[in-house]
Amino acid sequence: MAGFPNASPGPSSARTRLLVVDDDVELCELLAEFLAGESYAVEVAHDGERGLERALAGEHALVVLDVMLPGLSGLEVLRRLRSRRSTPVLMLTARDEDVDRIVGLEMGADDYLPKPFNPRELAARIRAILRRSEQATAAGEARVIVVGDLTLDPATREVRRGGRVLQLTSVEFEMLAALMRHAGQVVSRATLSQAALGRDHQPLDRSVDLHVSHVRRKLGTAPGGGERIKTVRSSGYLLSGRASESAGGVG
Repeated sequence: MAGFPNASPGPSSARTRLLVVDDDVELCELLAEFLAGESYAVEVAHDGERGLERALAGEHALVVLDVMLPGLSGLEVLRRLRSRRSTPVLMLTARDEDVDRIVGLEMGADDYLPKPFNPRELAARIRAILRRSEQATAAGEARVIVVGDLTLDPATREVRRGGRVLQLTSVEFEMLAALMRHAGQVVSRATLSQAALGRDHQPLDRSVDLHVSHVRRKLGTAPGGGERIKTVRSSGYLLSGRASESAGGVG
């Protein structure tokens, strides 16, 4: 296997810990070396059980998780991880396995990348996910958003429905935040893709639709009945209601 190209200059912050779970030992070694050049500290695991154990430890900012693993499959690792932690997960899938990508996104993966991949694209995807999940809260974004019985606090990255905390992935949080900020207005798939995935929307990419579907299920029906998030054909999505903002936490 040929080595990866030299890494570009990495983030200026302290080394962020990543977990790579893949049974391809050579690939893991190459990824660890490449991502080290991007200022990441990489731990690797080569089977599902060990990968899940390390992911549940909560010591990593992001998990790169292959679907095909010995022991527990990557999808089973994701399912068990999501029941206890919201750590961002980027799935690695076989190029032609659309089912794995769809199921992974449905189960709470933040993004996916088909094999074989350009390591620079992997690094870019990682940066985009971390930027969403760890971004410092700007003054204009720190205000609590309220739409009906939904309350979203960017400072704590917490969403409540009728006072009950909802468990959302980082991508789901950003999608809901975009919809809540523009409640009562149609938000295009292109806008949601940039806000939550950090990339342009491609016509055949179903990632936005799958993440919105996941958010819709977690929100449940509106207090008066009916869907909270409406699909606007050929345009995007609309969250019913009107948004109001206030300072402070949702406590």
